[in-house]
Amino acid sequence: MPTATAAVPPRPFGTVLSAMVTPFRPDGSLDLAAAGALAEHLVATGHDGLVVSGTTGESPTTSDEEKYALLRTVLDAVGERATVLAGVGTNDTRHTVELARAAEKAGAHGLLVVTPYYNKPPQAAVLAHFTTVADATGLPVMLYDIPARSGVPIETETLVRAAEHERIVAVKDAKSDLYSTSQVLARTDLAYYSGEDALNLPLLTLGGSGIVSVVSHVAGREYARMVAAVDAGDLRTARTVNAQLLPAVRGIMTRTQGAVAVKAALELTGVLSGRTVRQPLLPASSDEVEAIAADLALAGLVPGRPDA
Repeated sequence: MPTATAAVPPRPFGTVLSAMVTPFRPDGSLDLAAAGALAEHLVATGHDGLVVSGTTGESPTTSDEEKYALLRTVLDAVGERATVLAGVGTNDTRHTVELARAAEKAGAHGLLVVTPYYNKPPQAAVLAHFTTVADATGLPVMLYDIPARSGVPIETETLVRAAEHERIVAVKDAKSDLYSTSQVLARTDLAYYSGEDALNLPLLTLGGSGIVSVVSHVAGREYARMVAAVDAGDLRTARTVNAQLLPAVRGIMTRTQGAVAVKAALELTGVLSGRTVRQPLLPASSDEVEAIAADLALAGLVPGRPDA
């Protein structure tokens, strides 16, 4: 039996968001028609938000002009039905501000700003970076805490201080530190979104607002059902859905790099016609595609004989 329903957490950007891939043609050029169609598909299959030009969108290898065109395409396709965030974070504060202002001009509903990577700023500098970007536009900001990529975590005290800014309203949490997450949730009004598919359910049960997911490209309806179950206090159903999707998490998040794997998954499910990525990434190999297909079959997401 479901338990008593807890208060629904704040959801400034929606509930189930996809860290959307960027489709490319076989020659590596940007495929805006496919991007618009993919956005339509994602919204039709359980998503109420999309993040454009995040890491899974291969933002390090798209130009500023391509980012703008991609954002406009997605907004035109689904902007009246879903929250569209623009990934604008770089390791250069001035460039990040430029991208943030361009995203605002394009009509983005919010910004995703990752911790500056590679140059490893100390916490005071991390906070200054975030507040400078938040001051640059009138858009709400989701911070992206992913030390495995950035090299620097956003420490608890930094998050508490950042939460004092009126436009810093959320965190995409990929730090794998649920104790730190619990501390920030207890001390601030920040909305927390799981940025690590393996920890979607645990973070939701701590009071998380939703997910920014890679696996949801092929499991949007399932994740929407899991979030709804948590909202209803029905943890039995939530655990059942989570267990069903574990093979898909393995396939997309561990077989190879995430953007590479999820493009293979989208090709397997017929959503994309190819799996082109830009270097330094390479498309999934035939062996990797075979393993991903077996994992998706185990999760019930593609036809097949789940006997692996």
